[in-house]
Amino acid sequence: MKDRLREAIFNLVGPLPPGTQAWDLFAGTGALGLEALSRGAERATFLEQHYPTADIIRQNIAALGVAEQADVVTGNVFIGWPRPTAAAPADKPWLVFCSPPYDFYVRRTEEMLNLIVGLIRAAPVTSLFVVEADERFDFQTLPNPAEWDVRVYPPATVGIYRKE
Repeated sequence: MKDRLREAIFNLVGPLPPGTQAWDLFAGTGALGLEALSRGAERATFLEQHYPTADIIRQNIAALGVAEQADVVTGNVFIGWPRPTAAAPADKPWLVFCSPPYDFYVRRTEEMLNLIVGLIRAAPVTSLFVVEADERFDFQTLPNPAEWDVRVYPPATVGIYRKE
């Protein structure tokens, strides 16, 4: 994700409520979750399947001195997401970043939709969801499509949803 896109996302998200738990799915280098911590998130959990990339996240966490606030879960996001969210406080909002390889929205459409729907159902009220895709993904397939703020930042399309 380019720096300008990350900046645009956090401008749209705005200030984080106290106690926010960030979930960085398909975390890559962990830039989104780390940015959330720098902007006041209480904790961040990074889910990344690729072991060497998960090690990079751990190195970034250590370099920034936020190890006490961060967890890295290495494994398949489609299988692994319920485990860490089960331990999250039910009364603190989540900030969920879903930024998979764009092709997942094409090849794994049902899995992606099930993942997003499941997270929305599990999340506390006032939680925020940030979904990054490209033009191939139809944001109208998401729950409550009219409530998503969808913005285009070529080649990315970003949708933001607040659970009320």
